[in-house]
Amino acid sequence: MKDMLLRSLSGLLYVAVLIIALTLTTPHVFIILFFVFGILSLYEFNKLIQLNSIIPYFIFIILYLVFGYWKMVLNANTGLDEAIQILIVITIFVNLFLIKDLFSRKTIPLFVTKRFIITTFYLSSGFVFAVLTASVFSPKILLGCFILVWINDSFAYLVGKNFGRQKLFEKISPKKTVEGFLGGLFFACITSYFISSFTGTLNFTNWLMLSITVAVFGTLGDLIESKFKRQANVKDSGTIMPGHGGLLDRLDSIIFASPFIYLFLRILHYVS
Repeated sequence: MKDMLLRSLSGLLYVAVLIIALTLTTPHVFIILFFVFGILSLYEFNKLIQLNSIIPYFIFIILYLVFGYWKMVLNANTGLDEAIQILIVITIFVNLFLIKDLFSRKTIPLFVTKRFIITTFYLSSGFVFAVLTASVFSPKILLGCFILVWINDSFAYLVGKNFGRQKLFEKISPKKTVEGFLGGLFFACITSYFISSFTGTLNFTNWLMLSITVAVFGTLGDLIESKFKRQANVKDSGTIMPGHGGLLDRLDSIIFASPFIYLFLRILHYVS
């Protein structure tokens, strides 16, 4: 009972901090919060892949300052659009290779160069594109995507626990089922209607497409982090959130999905 209460309180605190930072404060607060989240997540991830170097932290700080602070707080545009396009192409290619490793390898190869590539274009870029989603489009859109992640995860667990039969990726995450994934996707799609109604950002059709993007790539992001944890032979990425594990355990879905979310929004912007 005590563990459940502690888990609930830490989860509510996490959700409350995100909602306040995205809706009730200045951009500086959001930028600082996600910078702290990024550093802590990078620390946890470096432990998972056994990378003992300060270089990833310098890379994260540079990317975050240039694409996050400069764009969101200073509202600077000169020369950034081309750089963002290059960054998103590289990031998505790296993420696609991580998806490939899910399907084709027993373990994810982690030679030294790949460790630096992953920390840069999987984790650091994930935070950059989350911030860019809020700054270029709207903080409410990023908050809506977080809500979709939470709904997808919650109902994937509930449906999978009660109705799950077919395993999704048994060797990576034994508890995940196909039925659970479909249940999470279904309820995320339902939730997209209410998000479109209350946020006044995108229409229902666009939020519906976003919900599918978030559910699919968020689930893949969770599986990829689970595979890294399995290789490291640990249950959680850290212990910073009582009852939940590490911060990376809570952000893995949005980190992986954010480049695809940003790409969808950019395409939508140009088409419309």
